[in-house]
Amino acid sequence: MENQPHTMDFTGRAVLVTGGTRGLGASIARAFLASGADVMVCGRSIPATLPSAGAREAAFRAADLRDPVAAADVVAATTERFGRLDVLVNNAGGSPDADAATVSPRFVEKVVALNLLAPFYAAQAANLVMREQPDGGSVINIGSVSAHTPQPGTAAYSAAKAGLLGLTRALALEWAPQVRVNHITAGPIRTESAAARYGDDEGHAMAGIVPMGRLAEPDDVARACLWLACDLSPYVNGADLAVHGGGEIPARYAAAHRPASL
Repeated sequence: MENQPHTMDFTGRAVLVTGGTRGLGASIARAFLASGADVMVCGRSIPATLPSAGAREAAFRAADLRDPVAAADVVAATTERFGRLDVLVNNAGGSPDADAATVSPRFVEKVVALNLLAPFYAAQAANLVMREQPDGGSVINIGSVSAHTPQPGTAAYSAAKAGLLGLTRALALEWAPQVRVNHITAGPIRTESAAARYGDDEGHAMAGIVPMGRLAEPDDVARACLWLACDLSPYVNGADLAVHGGGEIPARYAAAHRPASL
């Protein structure tokens, strides 16, 4: 492979982005569309508009991926429509904050199902297709800094995301070399829901604790997905790629270097 050109051109490739109808998922879908891929997005309800790039638009399949039958169905629909499946981006996830002392078992089960079980089910179905293709395929799991540094109110979510990182490494061992499985540790991202999560200033105050001085833009994560999925990274497998601007400046450092009050 040393003398072959390397590109991020996905023309003729098929990509499935879960939770790809809005926010980060839509940005990931648009990035692949702009790079020439055929893209399927899925979600639990039909969106008002679908991700597009130029004249190219993503296809849509309704699915609740917490159901393994539904996960297999959306993979089958993608393969049937495009004739192949080259990339799965497990992006669907999330959770509202909840007090671990009082949260209901039902809540915990739903959070774990969405953030850990659903990616597992989708990856299982995708692997069945990818392992039979001459070029194999790539699975990318979108994780969170909560897997490494949990915050109060995120017990179930943090545990599920930590499980997703462990799942990534286990599948990378089992499915190589035909199917590569990698993980992105995403930090706070400026999306349309940023105000609800990070405050009315859309995260500007929070950006002060990030070494890069800003929240991630969705395209920061989308470009990382392109790299992990393309032939620039053929030996990258089981990796945890941090896209979080350097993490968070430790509170003890920030306290010690806080400007004195006037």
